Amino acid sequence: MTEQTETQSETQSETTTETQSETTTETQAQTPAQTQTQTQTQTETQTESPAAIVVPPLPATPPLPATPPPPAPRPDRRVLRAVLRWTAVAVVFGAVGAGTAYGIGAMERTDVPGLATASDGRWEYPTLTRPPLPSGSPGPFADSNPAEAHHADLRALVLPAPKGAKEDPALRGSDGWLPTGTFLAEYSEASERDALRTALTDRGLRYIAARGWTTTDGTRTRIYLLRFGSGVVVHDLFTERVAPASAPGFRLRGTDVSLFDDGFPPQTDIDRVQRSAYNEMAPYGPEQVRHAYLSAGDVLALVVQSREGRAAAVPFQQTVVLQSQLLG
Repeated sequence: MTEQTETQSETQSETTTETQSETTTETQAQTPAQTQTQTQTQTETQTESPAAIVVPPLPATPPLPATPPPPAPRPDRRVLRAVLRWTAVAVVFGAVGAGTAYGIGAMERTDVPGLATASDGRWEYPTLTRPPLPSGSPGPFADSNPAEAHHADLRALVLPAPKGAKEDPALRGSDGWLPTGTFLAEYSEASERDALRTALTDRGLRYIAARGWTTTDGTRTRIYLLRFGSGVVVHDLFTERVAPASAPGFRLRGTDVSLFDDGFPPQTDIDRVQRSAYNEMAPYGPEQVRHAYLSAGDVLALVVQSREGRAAAVPFQQTVVLQSQLLG
């Protein structure tokens, strides 16, 4: 038994030794091509693995910086000078328009903006000053005066006659207050006078102040200031009845066809004062009539000028602008 056991052990040992030797020999006997194939297979297996990280190769040279945009072209100096010049003109005209309503006390009456020179037929008016307000009363367009009421004496707000003119005492009325009938006499047709009287009464006309004169060249001027209860009433009467845009709502005595007069320079507009001026068209009768309505707070104004032959435009515009300044 013992000998058999030893014989089996030796046989197993020899078999194991031979198997290991064959395996080693086979491994060493592999060709370089087989070795390369195994390496590629392992590499492909690693590449297909989702956990693999592929790092991109670094560039051979760093990227160049972005080229800066070309500088914007400089504006033409001639364009800049033109813009600055017209801006300055706009500022000057804006200052003139804003200042006309406040410079009455120090402004010579022949220096009306936009009406050329004193040699063009303008009249010489006295220096104008607004009448004082009652103590504690606001101006007509103050924020604390929603009715836009003129608290100053209305008779003192009528433009005075120019130098050398002869005043018309009939328009002074009793103590400076004019009867409504005298005012309505400016209109031609009885039916229109009745319609206008009704419109004035329905809107609560309070009283009328007026003044008239005749200059040495024969031009007759009449100015009427009608006071109501509020600026809203006057605005409605102005826009809806007496002063539509195209033609006057009521025809004046001695006129046939009067159309809107757009000859006033824009810089003569007065802030918060609306103006509609009309010029009688040729052929007209013995005299030509020009007239304008003004809406200024609770006051409706009518300015009329007539002259045999032709009524000059410049003194008419001057008179309307000055009366607007007093009311503004």
